[in-house]
Amino acid sequence: MEVDQPIGLRETKKAATRRALSLAALQLAKEHGLDNVRVEAIAAAAGVSPRTYNNYFSSREEAICALGIDRAERLGAHLRGRPAAESLAVAIRRALAEFHACAEPDREMIMLIMRTPTLAREFMKASAVGEQTFAAAIAERIGQRPGRLDVTVLAAAVYAASREATKYWLRPGRTTPFVEVLDEALLLLAPVADAVEAAGRETTTDPRESAC
Repeated sequence: MEVDQPIGLRETKKAATRRALSLAALQLAKEHGLDNVRVEAIAAAAGVSPRTYNNYFSSREEAICALGIDRAERLGAHLRGRPAAESLAVAIRRALAEFHACAEPDREMIMLIMRTPTLAREFMKASAVGEQTFAAAIAERIGQRPGRLDVTVLAAAVYAASREATKYWLRPGRTTPFVEVLDEALLLLAPVADAVEAAGRETTTDPRESAC
């Protein structure tokens, strides 16, 4: 009789399969162009069946942009792992610096998304999900619920700062490492993060919280 795997192991394997499919879709799109990528090729590159691919994604665009959601989850993990003694503003800056310390952003991926309207639309959808995921990490950091208006605004601001830093970094002739450009942008949000953290210490219930 087949023994079911523990829930944690199943979820870990599902996450790994999802990421493998996303990376395969992205690599094939960069090599051959999005319109020339087929489900069968993505599945083969990830070592799974086309049926498995269809269990995870409904389109190539969704598969590629799911990397943005994965990014948000990993950013949240970095933020949760920062020392408790750090202020929220410092913890956010250092969490993102840690995340980007190993490698610069994928220029090819960014340009592919920018020049492909269907990818750009899907990327915006994934970013919205990513903001919610990162908001949950911020809320946990200050002992609040993610539905708070100030928490969601801060998460959106962090994402906006990251987008603007990316565009600035991509300009011709720029040689400053991305992590430095990003940190400069995030530094501008320090007063907002400080205010959110102070409000979180003052109250555990806020009438502006989402009812959802």
